[in-house]
Amino acid sequence: MKFTLREYKPGDFGTLYEIDQACYPADIAYSKRDLRAYLRFSGAECVVAEASDALAGFCISANQNGRGYIVTIDVLEQFRRTGMGSALLREVERRLAANGVREVRLETATDNDSAVAFWQKHGYRSLGIRKDYYPGRDAFAMSKTILSPAENPEKLG
Repeated sequence: MKFTLREYKPGDFGTLYEIDQACYPADIAYSKRDLRAYLRFSGAECVVAEASDALAGFCISANQNGRGYIVTIDVLEQFRRTGMGSALLREVERRLAANGVREVRLETATDNDSAVAFWQKHGYRSLGIRKDYYPGRDAFAMSKTILSPAENPEKLG
């Protein structure tokens, strides 16, 4: 599966909203208002993935005074397990690290086994459980230490 990553453009909003609605149950998916607010949040960045000239996924992150946060990562079902989610995450982590972030945090539903496995595969570890983080559902608070570009051995030579 071939795909490309690029910066979010305001014209992408409607499709990002549709992707989020497709990826999450109605009680967890963002409203248009909330999604706009996260995209406009100070320190927010959004990377989108395109496949066959159509948006197939995205990741919103935030950098608040050197603290990174993954707001959401959404990949349409037909593009899952293609490496798209991992590529989006790597790019977001790279951008956060380049801007001085050394720790990234997120929440994920405790009953979403595939999401928990995804985050663990990428080095995120549980800090504990947040009761009723989602309506009627608990979430793991997770964290990962990331390296600056200069500290990252993958970027050397």
